Amino acid sequence: MNFKRSILLRVRVVFILIALCSAAIPYKITKLQMADGDIWREKAETINFQYREVPATRGNIYAADGSLLATSLPFYRVALDPTIVKTDVYKSGVDSLAELLSAYYKDKSAAAYKRMINDARLENKRYLVLNRKQIGYQGMQEMSTWPIFREGRLGGGVIFEKVEKRYRPFNSLASRTVGFLNEDAYGAGIEYSFNEYLQGQDGKALFQRLVGGTWKPVFDAEDVKPENGYDVTTTLDVNIQDVAETALRRQLTDRDAEFGSVIVMEVKTGQIKAIANLQRNTSGNGYGENYNFAIGDQGNTEPGSTFKLLSMLALLEENKVTLEETIETGNGAHKFYNQVMRDAKNGGFGTLTIREAFEKSSNVAISKLVDEHFGSSPSKFMAYVDKVGLREPFGFQLVGEGKPYFKKPGAKDWYGTTLPWISIGYEVKLNPLHTLALYNAVANDGKMMKPYIVKSVSRGNIIKEEYGPEVVRKQIASEKTIKNLQGLLEGVVAQGTARNIANADYKIAGKTGTAQKLVNGKYTKKYYTSFAGYFPADNPKYSMVVVIDSPTGFAAYGGDVSAPVFKEIADKIYSLDLELNPDNQQEIFRAETEIEHMPYVKAGKAEELQGIFRKLGLNASAANPEEWVKVVSHDASVEMSVNDTDKALVPDVSGLSLRDALFILENKGLKVNYSGKGRVKGQSIAPGAKLTPNATINLVLG
Repeated sequence: MNFKRSILLRVRVVFILIALCSAAIPYKITKLQMADGDIWREKAETINFQYREVPATRGNIYAADGSLLATSLPFYRVALDPTIVKTDVYKSGVDSLAELLSAYYKDKSAAAYKRMINDARLENKRYLVLNRKQIGYQGMQEMSTWPIFREGRLGGGVIFEKVEKRYRPFNSLASRTVGFLNEDAYGAGIEYSFNEYLQGQDGKALFQRLVGGTWKPVFDAEDVKPENGYDVTTTLDVNIQDVAETALRRQLTDRDAEFGSVIVMEVKTGQIKAIANLQRNTSGNGYGENYNFAIGDQGNTEPGSTFKLLSMLALLEENKVTLEETIETGNGAHKFYNQVMRDAKNGGFGTLTIREAFEKSSNVAISKLVDEHFGSSPSKFMAYVDKVGLREPFGFQLVGEGKPYFKKPGAKDWYGTTLPWISIGYEVKLNPLHTLALYNAVANDGKMMKPYIVKSVSRGNIIKEEYGPEVVRKQIASEKTIKNLQGLLEGVVAQGTARNIANADYKIAGKTGTAQKLVNGKYTKKYYTSFAGYFPADNPKYSMVVVIDSPTGFAAYGGDVSAPVFKEIADKIYSLDLELNPDNQQEIFRAETEIEHMPYVKAGKAEELQGIFRKLGLNASAANPEEWVKVVSHDASVEMSVNDTDKALVPDVSGLSLRDALFILENKGLKVNYSGKGRVKGQSIAPGAKLTPNATINLVLG
């Protein structure tokens, strides 16, 4: 009985709950429709429509002469809104469109493309990506003439979504210095260090969320156009850079070395004209630029004998020695406490003048002199490291500059042997940039310049930032000491360890360096070889440092490995520089210029030119803002005519900037060489000529 009563009670509770829920449902519906309706409608609109970022066009990177080192070129993703197209246009054009898509992409049949478009139209799908493969500007121009597509975005539903890609006209030249920026906004070189300027200001545009999670751009009056990035102009010389990389790669290959670096700097200004960094590829096949050893922490190594220049500076400044007095080096071995210092020459040099000791790079002589005159007061010697500015980073413009390492007198790791070894470039760490700055200061009569590689940040004719020569130390030593150091460096090449690179046409001054590599706390038979110096020695214009790590083969010393690279680069620079070599001038090509007044802007992209003309109060219009156009001036207006973009013919790129010309010609499948700076004023293949794929076209800029 109790059991039946319990069942009946539970049934009644269930019916009561059902009744309550039934009564609540209409109330909830009414509340959603009335009271909460605006909230949910706003929420739905927010979900389906969003203002999203539109990336700005990244700024260009230029060499000192205006040669383009990096630029952004536009590519396009092709999509379609098939619901927009009128029925008669759609029926008459869909078969032809499918055939053209199939022939262009070569990935599926015409029937498959037609079926995909038809299905999207039947399903009222408003955003259909026709192919994930991106096309170039010329491809976009060609597609714009196809059935349905020729009706444009509003009539034919075609959507060309622009996607920009970074392009380097000189390929791998100075690749680590130009640098990169990945998707996480991390990178290296100029691209990373000057990203704040290069990236520009992204815009905002309204996008609609479609089925499948894709977003379709929607025209809206509230769209904010992106502001393009600033251009960065460097101090690099592409010819010197090419020479440096070629010479370095050849020696690395011949000597089967681990890595090497070259820096070429202008003596009076501190402008970096070339930085080359080549490291053996992980595959063991060839060399590539993977790290900037020239300025970074990984380039911080014991410099070896190139540091003897600092030791001689300290000795001469303290009036401790004269260059003609003698020193005994014996059999080439000298004991400091429990360590033996040795010379590279078996049997030693015997008695030498101090001048000869430097020229022959005697470790025993230099270390004995420094220990004798500074051993009781090592802080006085280390004060010269500070005086010449070698202890701290320069604040170089590229992120990642290495910090020099020097022991401090009185510290736990300072021993009785420390100073003698420091005097010949051991137990310290410097990168090539710091070594070069010291040698450059001697070449510059004692004035130390801050090395720099970027000279301006600009947009058009507006300079945002400008950088110039900066003095780090007005005088690193007395005039007398500097003259003595200059003479010592000339002697190294004339009759010392680098006499193999003496040149009859001009003088080179410099110093060889060879340091045993420290591996797991022990010095090995692997060497870090270097040569630092400048030329012409009697009127220095360029300074240079060359370092090559772990060369193999016989005579793996600085004079045998790094000095020849220095000479090869210096010889080529000397032959190319008309200021240094006026008697060997090459005939210079000068194109004839028209004597007539033409508009400053002769050609370019319609959208960009329209903005300029509006500012000037001139009337100008173009059917398609994505067109590259020619400009003809009239009394109070300008006329923009579309460049011929026939796929089978060579286009006319005269008047265009190099960036625009490269984009158009390379999308045609042509290989481009160019000379000069400015806009195109001559092309080796005449406009309208039949296009031959992979042909080379030469452009003259001016």
